[in-house]
Amino acid sequence: MPEGTSGAPVAETVYTKRAQYNDPQNAFAFRWPDVPRRQFLAERDRAFDPATGTADIPLDSSDVLGTAYVATTPTLQCRYLRIAAGENIATAYRASGAVYYVMAGAGESTHDEDRIVWGAGDVFCFPGGGGETAHVAGSVDAVLFVTTNEPLLAFERLEPPKNPVIQTVHYPAAEIARRFEVVYAREQTDAEAGRAILFSSAAVGECTNMLPSINVAINTLQAGGDQRPHRHNGVAITLAIQGEGIHSMIEDEKIPWSTGAAQITPATELHSHHNRGTERMVSLVVQDEALHYYTRTPGFSWD
Repeated sequence: MPEGTSGAPVAETVYTKRAQYNDPQNAFAFRWPDVPRRQFLAERDRAFDPATGTADIPLDSSDVLGTAYVATTPTLQCRYLRIAAGENIATAYRASGAVYYVMAGAGESTHDEDRIVWGAGDVFCFPGGGGETAHVAGSVDAVLFVTTNEPLLAFERLEPPKNPVIQTVHYPAAEIARRFEVVYAREQTDAEAGRAILFSSAAVGECTNMLPSINVAINTLQAGGDQRPHRHNGVAITLAIQGEGIHSMIEDEKIPWSTGAAQITPATELHSHHNRGTERMVSLVVQDEALHYYTRTPGFSWD
């Protein structure tokens, strides 16, 4: 017994009945299932099939993660939002914000008083907590890739904030391309983790995150190039946008990319990307590394 205590019986109350005591030899051992290495090919195929019509298509790993709620990773929820030409769909995600990447088509989305007119290659973000977001496609079918932190809120049974930190932000494809011209002109060094553009806004201060818990980037790799093996404490969801002959090495497993499909790279696993095609690789990368930036535990290393 700790000093100053005794083994005298304690009167039982409704509160003491709820108490559980654990005394593991290693307090860092946990019982959560591992995050899977997974590609979402069936979901991609459904998102680009005209017969699907208008649909919200979640990328769900809850069967492996053992969660009672839909989740792509423990803190991230991704989905394809397919909108048939001229049709509309309303979404209301229980999240502090939603990040969108336009994979195909054009249209517009409205959230409260904010309205974004978007086209292929655009990135935009709406805050959570404000009710529904209305999306409408233009004259051709549209496909959006959407990321939220729904599982993070569901884990603690939280409601979306009524006064969210996040503001509505739009990153047009043309401006993203212009910014990449500077990136491509930069001298390449061994310290470079990738040729990428990270998205943020004044709402999150000096950090380079889209949401306080989520960081988002477009990553590239030249034809014949190799991204140096590395690891970090955040999980990564990589959406293959452009390129053929691309593959990842995750630890000792080779995973060929499939254009339009998303894959999970579990946290802390050594991984690298390799371009054996003839054109530049382009991918959207979504991570919960922003949580680790805030807790000062990114865990980045080259081995």
